[in-house]
Amino acid sequence: MPTPKPAAPKHVLVIDVGGTHVKILATGQKEPIKIDSGPTMTARRMIAEVKKAAAGWTYDVISMGYPGPVLHGHPVAEPHNLAPGWTKFDYAKAFGKPVRIMNDAAMQALGSYEGGRMLFLGLGTGLGTALIVDGVVEPMELAHLPYKNGRTYEDYIGERGLERLGKKKWRTHVAAISKALMAATQAEYVVIGGGNVRCLKKLPPNCRPGDNSHAFIGGFRFWRPDSIPRALKKAR
Repeated sequence: MPTPKPAAPKHVLVIDVGGTHVKILATGQKEPIKIDSGPTMTARRMIAEVKKAAAGWTYDVISMGYPGPVLHGHPVAEPHNLAPGWTKFDYAKAFGKPVRIMNDAAMQALGSYEGGRMLFLGLGTGLGTALIVDGVVEPMELAHLPYKNGRTYEDYIGERGLERLGKKKWRTHVAAISKALMAATQAEYVVIGGGNVRCLKKLPPNCRPGDNSHAFIGGFRFWRPDSIPRALKKAR
């Protein structure tokens, strides 16, 4: 007889680690909780803050979106906008529960995915990128590749670019970069997510808006592919 598949966990805690905030949501909760992060946020402090904020919540397993490259379920480079100490940290031991980690842009992309070949661009503190092809998620680290005048893609369409260029010029670069990366990856469509998508007056061709709440959908899908919490269905 074939070995039965293990049952999917009933309660998932999703942690979306960002350069400005750490956001958390668990199965059965209606609203996410936001925790300030920034350049003094270490992995150990993040765990302590999350445990405190989620006290009283029920969860069996954890999904964590990490703002940097992840290999074999573990961060392999320190984040650009947080304190160091993330790559050698034992997250499962600290939480006392199973933890799955993926790149934060990939997690939001997974929550935004509706089939085919999709490129995700996350416009936030930095620039998150991911590609999904027929359901297979491929995190990409395009943000720090050179773009123009000795600067990177992130320098132009991340938070620093928005502040330096102003909204009008920033929007022009978002459109140009979306078009170029869509052609390079042969994507059928682009989802533009992250907090700064709200700064776009209109989306470039073949693009649709994402939403930061889709990171939670991706985190739940990480453990329960067919499950979207009721509180998040309105974001779809």
